[in-house]
Amino acid sequence: MTTQVIMPALGMAQETGKVLRWLKAEGDPVTQGEPLLEIETDKVTVEIEAPASGILQEVAATEGQEVPVGQTIARIVSTIPTVTAASVAASPLAARLAAEHGVDLLEVKPSGGRIAKSDVLAFLEKQKESGTTPGDGVRTPASPKARRLAAERGVDIAAVQGTGPAGAVVAADVPAAGSPQQAQVAAVPASVEAVAVSTTWRIMAERTTQSWTGAPHVYLVREVDAGRLVAWRERCRKRLKAEVTYTDLLVRLVAVGLRRHSRLNARWQEGKIVTGSEINVGLAVAVEDGLVVPVIHRADHQSVAEIAARRWELVGRAQAGKLRPEDLAGGTFTVSNLGMYGVDVFNAIINPPQAALLAVGRIADRVVAVEGRPTVRPMMTLSLSCDHRVVDGARGALFLQDLASLIEEPLELQE
Repeated sequence: MTTQVIMPALGMAQETGKVLRWLKAEGDPVTQGEPLLEIETDKVTVEIEAPASGILQEVAATEGQEVPVGQTIARIVSTIPTVTAASVAASPLAARLAAEHGVDLLEVKPSGGRIAKSDVLAFLEKQKESGTTPGDGVRTPASPKARRLAAERGVDIAAVQGTGPAGAVVAADVPAAGSPQQAQVAAVPASVEAVAVSTTWRIMAERTTQSWTGAPHVYLVREVDAGRLVAWRERCRKRLKAEVTYTDLLVRLVAVGLRRHSRLNARWQEGKIVTGSEINVGLAVAVEDGLVVPVIHRADHQSVAEIAARRWELVGRAQAGKLRPEDLAGGTFTVSNLGMYGVDVFNAIINPPQAALLAVGRIADRVVAVEGRPTVRPMMTLSLSCDHRVVDGARGALFLQDLASLIEEPLELQE
């Protein structure tokens, strides 16, 4: 039985997907549900699971190739095809073991009516004793996981001493990146280290470059008194018995402000200003591989408790690398908060195709004038990044003015 592996659609508007990496090689055994390959769209990178168990065959899409949605990119054969050598067949276990270790069954001498697993093991042991590799040096015996780790760590798997059955290289044999063992295995020295970036980082780099070079940025900075915001958060945490953050409250306030200033909830498209039909606030989240922006959809219709619950879910999924395409789709405005890192103020690059982004610094005590007298107040600095094609300075200033008022007097809002 053969099962087709097709390029899936991860979004409604998706037409193609890019094959980033095959996690299994052609001829490898696969189990239904295990990661088979990584693909990328313009919004997300995901692992695709094997739709069936069997042997991976007829891989038709190479790494880096763009493939139309719905096209077959490989097949999984659930039964091991019979391999004959001078009219001698091989058992399924023997064929699978031979495929795992790169053994040509034509070179294996059967001990009975057909090639058995023990025959393949004996052949591998004989090759090990003679110092040669199976398949006349074509492929070093190694598990699929070991091959994947070796590729990721830049290790020549042919130079690794295997400890698996018949000397096969297993995952534990592959030295860690930068270890002395790897330095002995990888014989090619490098005078300059080139750091490979993750797909998430590359997408972030491409999108920020696109925004910086394509959208004329204008920045507006305003300092606000966060005293009422601090008090509101404490009240929410006690009343809701939940871990409400300043980001949750700011998302709620930003959504109210965007309802009043729709131009900041828009984008520049083919020479026209297109206003978003919904208010979907994205959150800039730092992960190990870069930066992702999951979205809280219809934020203006959600309470603080609902926003907090959704944010915790999205952040957890982002840090686990389990974001879904719908988690990243449809954002109309972005909030980036670096206050937890002690940053006072920063100017951020707009998240395309959005027209604005709010950068938030930390809340810190500062001496300010209140009714002509110096007073210590918890202050916070906001920086609004705008695409000048959509939002000019005056419109941005009015939005920031309203947002500052909401932050300094937020208690009348629904929690």
